[in-house]
Amino acid sequence: MQKNDPYASLRYKEFNIFLLVRFLLVFAWSMQFIIIEWQVYSITKDPWNLGLIGAFEFIPAFTMALFAGHIVDQKEKRNLLALCIALFSLISFGLFFLTNPNLTEGWDSKVILYLIYALVFFGGFLRSFFGPTIFSLIALIVPKKLYPNAATWSSSTWQIASVLGPAFAGYTIYLMGVNLSLCIVFGLVLLSLLMVFFIKRKPIMNPKQGEPIKKSLQEGISFVFKTKAILGAITLDMISVLFGGAIALLPVFAQDILEVGAKGFGILRAAPAIGAFITMLITAYIPISKNAGMKLLAAIFGFGVCIIVFGMSEIFWISLLALFFSGVTDGVSMVIRQTILQLKTPDHMRGRVASVNSMFVGSSNELGALESGLTAKLMGTVTAVIFGGTMTLITVVTTGILNPTLRKLDLEDDLKKHENSSND
Repeated sequence: MQKNDPYASLRYKEFNIFLLVRFLLVFAWSMQFIIIEWQVYSITKDPWNLGLIGAFEFIPAFTMALFAGHIVDQKEKRNLLALCIALFSLISFGLFFLTNPNLTEGWDSKVILYLIYALVFFGGFLRSFFGPTIFSLIALIVPKKLYPNAATWSSSTWQIASVLGPAFAGYTIYLMGVNLSLCIVFGLVLLSLLMVFFIKRKPIMNPKQGEPIKKSLQEGISFVFKTKAILGAITLDMISVLFGGAIALLPVFAQDILEVGAKGFGILRAAPAIGAFITMLITAYIPISKNAGMKLLAAIFGFGVCIIVFGMSEIFWISLLALFFSGVTDGVSMVIRQTILQLKTPDHMRGRVASVNSMFVGSSNELGALESGLTAKLMGTVTAVIFGGTMTLITVVTTGILNPTLRKLDLEDDLKKHENSSND
């Protein structure tokens, strides 16, 4: 058996460029989302409006996901990613415009708020294409035997950007205000657009180009529901993210409960991503494919415990540690889920499978934000977070009992098959 090489996928030049593009995009997107949250809560002082941000991004991302997956499987991936980035730059510029007091002087705050929501809605539509395109492009850059390693580094890059983006947003809001912070976001998006053209165009792997949309979508959905490992992993993660969405309420905790201001808000927002990033670096050296199902269940259970501790805490450093360890457990969950998807998805179906995954998991972040905003309005902020963490624990225990296939999942055999096929 070959010795594990933690840097195997990084030896491919295009993969490094891809990681840089992804870093810039996620850094800019996470910065932008944090700035929007801060601005909206500053305008309204109502946690329900934070939930609406999630709703306006969730609706188009969810409803367009399957159609986006079909388009991704039919189109060349590099140019499609470039188009998505170009459209993202329009959103960033629009938000920069709306938050410039000199350009919007005399505008009613409600008008500005509604226009921000409109751009968030457009961003949700665009995000339905980003996930499947990026997921599919990875598989065209590195060999199959390196998919788990590439998935780990890609997820790690996502986490690095998620660490730095929110923290940087917190500091830039504190130092230079919302408008200039969004100007930085716009510049980063343009830089990512330039870098993506250093990746060569890729062949279209789908042998059924021009296939009717209905038949294509049915095939993608059917594959996911027949592949129990994929269905179990993404369903469990969806429910835990849906009920454990305390992150959406961080502006309330930072401003009203912990009273740490913009600087503390940035630190709190970055804590989960720091924990997840450290976990992913470790998994690059120590793969977690053996007994993956039990590890996934344990990780999400730990995530629920951390969310409950965070909700109960009124001390900044305890809240910070709870969020950090929620990131550690979430990092394990993310690596396992991405490895399952990469190993068990055929090349010609990657866009559609990634779209179904985004419907289950990606969109649940926004739906979780809506759930958190609604429960905070009805129960109070602290009670809402504790309720979400408790529901996560119940979900994990129930899934572990009722789904033995997921509980017994082991990815070692899949890895060996890909290694053997690459050596043939």
